[in-house]
Order: sequence, then structure tokens, then C-alpha cells
Amino acid sequence: MLARVTSGSRTERNWLLWSVIWALLLLLADQWTKMWFVQNLPETHIIEIIPNWLNFTHVRNFGAAWSMFSGHVWPLLGFSLLVAAGIIIWFRKLAEGCPERYIALLMLISGTLGNAIDRGFRGSVVDFIQVHYHSVWYYPVFNIADMAICCGVGIFLISGLCRKNLSADKDHVECNG
Repeated sequence: MLARVTSGSRTERNWLLWSVIWALLLLLADQWTKMWFVQNLPETHIIEIIPNWLNFTHVRNFGAAWSMFSGHVWPLLGFSLLVAAGIIIWFRKLAEGCPERYIALLMLISGTLGNAIDRGFRGSVVDFIQVHYHSVWYYPVFNIADMAICCGVGIFLISGLCRKNLSADKDHVECNG
């Protein structure tokens, strides 16, 4: 049984506090790792972490995910800030009292702001995690902010799929699965 938290309750405040702390830690980790790679690893240089599976490589992304909209840094920055602001403005409505959605939404804000900081101060997003299979397949290089965004979206989608209509029962919501 998945319970909702009551608006303004101590439980809600606790979930919100821990979600904010988690999001801030993600944002700090994202910015610290990006700063480290910028200062210590020349662009396109590769450090093999797990042979044939995982590398660290410093690359710059002048677009959005998978370099879409490359070269449109300022519109992407504006869009990122609008998304973060929209999530903040409609936070309670989007969360619907579901604790896992607090985490998901704050992870989205954290990742969005992490990449927005790069666009605003560096002119591009710093990516450094490269997952691949030998020389056959390479996933696009990404960073901690990208992981926060993807995990936040995943948690939010799973929550939406698992929870029945939230307006039906104000105190408890059964999981569909």
C-alpha cells in the first residue's frame, strides 16, 4: 500500500527536506565533477575505467540530449529555466502528495539546473561518462545532471503507472501491480 502524505504535515515536510537535500547533493556532485574534468582532462582525452565498457572522456555538448539543437545554447538555457520554474510553480499539483514524486521532481530540477549552469557559464554542457561495448556500440557521452533528469523522469513515470486515480482515496492509494 502506497500512502500519500497530507499537505503541510510533518511527514510531507520531512520528505520534502530529504528530497531537497538529495537534489542539492546531486547538483553539487554534477558541478564538482564537471569542474574537475574541465581542469584536469583535455577535451576528447579518454580514461578507460572498465575496459570495453566504461570510459571517462571530456566532451562539450553545444545542444540538448544527443546534441539535438546544437548551437542554440541561449534558447536551450531559457527553456531549461522555464522548465525548472514550471516544476517549482506547480510542484504540489505535480507531486499529488506522493513522496516518490517529490524526489523525482527535485531530481528533474537539479539536473535541469546543473546543465543550465553549464550553458550559462561555460557556453556548453560538459559531458564525461561514456558507456560502450568494445568498439561496436557507443552510447552518447553524458553527465550526472543527465542521469538525474533520466532517473527523475523514470521515477515519475513509474509512480504514475503504479498509482491508481489519486483523487479517489485521499489517504491511501493502492499500487496497480
